Amino acid sequence: MLSPTADTIRLFLHVLASSVWVGGQIVLGGLVPRLRAAFPESTKVAAQAFGRIAWPAFVVVVATGIWNIVDIGVSDTSTDYQVTIFVHVLLAALTGVSAAVHSLGRSKLALALGGALGLLTALAALFTGLLLQSGS
Repeated sequence: MLSPTADTIRLFLHVLASSVWVGGQIVLGGLVPRLRAAFPESTKVAAQAFGRIAWPAFVVVVATGIWNIVDIGVSDTSTDYQVTIFVHVLLAALTGVSAAVHSLGRSKLALALGGALGLLTALAALFTGLLLQSGS
């Protein structure tokens, strides 16, 4: 069996936390309509419970993402790779901001727009992260 390295541990933590952040949004998005129909008060409880797991995961995503960038030595990569990193970081920031709007919003517009943009930017960040991994 191959031995783990700091690189594999860093990547594992990044992928695990990303899975919680992105996958959790997808699962919660599928559950909320059913919860709302059956138990209207349960959606707030479910969202708060998810937030207690998702936000720490997002912090791990950001921390391991910074670790990834520092470890890679971005200046030694191609321009295409650097542009992809920039887009990836921008999308990661946008998913955090959008999710915060959704979490803190009180209007239906803030909840809907924040939730939709949070998931879309999270999926796009996931995709660009895979591009970076396959391009390294």
